[in-house]
Amino acid sequence: MALTRRDFLWATVAGAASAQQRRRSPNILFLMSDDLGASEVGCYGNREVKTPNIDRLAGQGVRFETCYATPLCSPTRVLLMTGRYGFRTGFTNFIGRVTTRKMRLQEDELTFADMLKAHGYATGLAGKWQLGLISLHPTMIHDSGFDEYYSWSWTRGGQPKGSPAEGQERQRYWHPAIVSNGKYVPTTPEQYGEDLYSDWLIDFMKRHRDRPFLAYYPMCLIHEPWDPTPDLRKAGAKTEGGMLHNIEYMDHVAGKVLAALERLGLAENTIVFFCGDNGTGKAGKGSVIEKGVRVPMIVRGPGIRKGVVSRDLIDFSDVLPTMAELTGAKIPQGEHDGTSFAPELQGRPGKRREWIFSYLGYERMLRDKRYLLEGDGKLYDCGESRDGSGYRDISAEQTEEAKAVRKRFAEWLAKLPAPAKEAPGMKNPLAPYTGGVAN
Repeated sequence: MALTRRDFLWATVAGAASAQQRRRSPNILFLMSDDLGASEVGCYGNREVKTPNIDRLAGQGVRFETCYATPLCSPTRVLLMTGRYGFRTGFTNFIGRVTTRKMRLQEDELTFADMLKAHGYATGLAGKWQLGLISLHPTMIHDSGFDEYYSWSWTRGGQPKGSPAEGQERQRYWHPAIVSNGKYVPTTPEQYGEDLYSDWLIDFMKRHRDRPFLAYYPMCLIHEPWDPTPDLRKAGAKTEGGMLHNIEYMDHVAGKVLAALERLGLAENTIVFFCGDNGTGKAGKGSVIEKGVRVPMIVRGPGIRKGVVSRDLIDFSDVLPTMAELTGAKIPQGEHDGTSFAPELQGRPGKRREWIFSYLGYERMLRDKRYLLEGDGKLYDCGESRDGSGYRDISAEQTEEAKAVRKRFAEWLAKLPAPAKEAPGMKNPLAPYTGGVAN
């Protein structure tokens, strides 16, 4: 019987490390908040919300000033896990709007979970998947490299067939609909989803403490609705809700998981990543602009510098190769787009990115250390700024410098095509850079 592409690629990484190498490999804990732009976190300059646990994590590791995701959750999650831009995977848009692939992450896309599993890691996922309905594809998360999962099932028919919750609209927070390894998990109106997801993740780390593990926790917080959260100041009570309370509870949950690492004696051999998946809801999310894609990225762990604020450019395609370099795992065969930022984490020479890229639908954007091209065609001279302050619009300038920037960006864009199927008859805002065609 002929091997599938996935079988072929898997064969290239399976058995890549000896048992002794695997024992030395660090654990990976990956925390990702939903709809959290960089400007919502204290260590990125927010003075209205308290995020002491994330701020402390930043002080213990490296905080990147400029990290790009995509503007929406589905394309971001595929990019993050595969290290491949959307024009390769077909996920250039939200699930349901994808024109080039089916309504789920495909089995032939290898993820960082596949890579680490082949390196001897136990792999587990808790929280938000949202790359296809688990009820229709109950093995989908397993097929993407995770040994175990405990996931919010998504509201629209996401419950397993025949379960008590089938067809019901259920919230992601209070009384959540949860599927664990293909089986419906009953919950009550008094149970709060993020508490359940984090409890499961901590148990996963405890059960696998004697071998390397990947604990991937894409949180449901802080995505709307910004429901009341458990009140951290009064046991058994709820807050009035709102975005600030949701951010503070997200920080509390992150702190709870980090404290569990300490309690289990795992912190010294665990690399922790913390990030958001796209810009904040009602404040950039869904738009191919810097506010839509600039997210926090903090990394702490053995061999990683402490208290460093990095001005290196990174995007989510870089996570998979970074994990590979930090763990000794072998990157799967195939075309990948990222560059490992392990050299920056460890403070040693190594390749750095000249530019970073993001996209949604047929819109694309680029940034280098000084200039920013957003999806609407606006070109900015950012100077030394990384947070939007002091940017100067040079879209209409015809100076030699502006012309040189356009030429350089056009050369990069030529290697980063947009999906033509999503742009029939649409005006292309990047026409000056692409000769007037969609890609």
